[in-house]
Amino acid sequence: MVELEKIQNKIGYQFKNTSLLERAITHSSYANENHCDNNERLEFLGDSILSLVISDKLFHKFGHIDEGRLSKMRASLVCEQSLNYIAEKIDLGNIIRLGKGEERTGGRKRASVVSDAFEALIAAIYLDSGIRNVTKWITALFKSEIEAVEHQKYFGDYKTQLQEMLQQNGGKTVTYVILNEAGKDHMKEFTVAAMVDDTELGRGCGSSKKEAEQHAAGQAVSKLINEAL
Repeated sequence: MVELEKIQNKIGYQFKNTSLLERAITHSSYANENHCDNNERLEFLGDSILSLVISDKLFHKFGHIDEGRLSKMRASLVCEQSLNYIAEKIDLGNIIRLGKGEERTGGRKRASVVSDAFEALIAAIYLDSGIRNVTKWITALFKSEIEAVEHQKYFGDYKTQLQEMLQQNGGKTVTYVILNEAGKDHMKEFTVAAMVDDTELGRGCGSSKKEAEQHAAGQAVSKLINEAL
């Protein structure tokens, strides 16, 4: 119970039914080892809830923007690397319950694992207290990202966007440094940092170096835009 209380303090929501929280943070690898429910069904529901809430916020905030660009804005906010970045605000990667094998292979820092758990957590909050409360929770976490997304031009191509932003701000160049390479040849997991001089602007994981670099650049872009707001 003490552990669950700490988790609720971290995520900024107090559950009436804490079994929903336990399920939301339970990866299938942990569930298989401990014979309990995993978070996959919650993830399915949370994905739809998140899309609805973000769509509603964008629709009402940006009345001058057409449907095509709104769709791109939403896609950039709810993509895997974005959710992984948002989830870091509540330290979700360190909260997830993982099986021993998934833990050993770096699952706690794997964007797919963390983003899935984030969507499951959304569903758990919705089931615990309804759409109004989960909307408030999502809106608070995404506040600066929703403000920033209007200024993004390269939806999905964060490396190009980051380099352009740096060129406009002193002509600096970004380099991508591999921090870790784990897993077998057919299941590689790369962790990459986006570096400017000796400063790390963002970090990302992916099944290829290119994917990890895009995730790192996406985190760096969000950081720079938020600092400018």
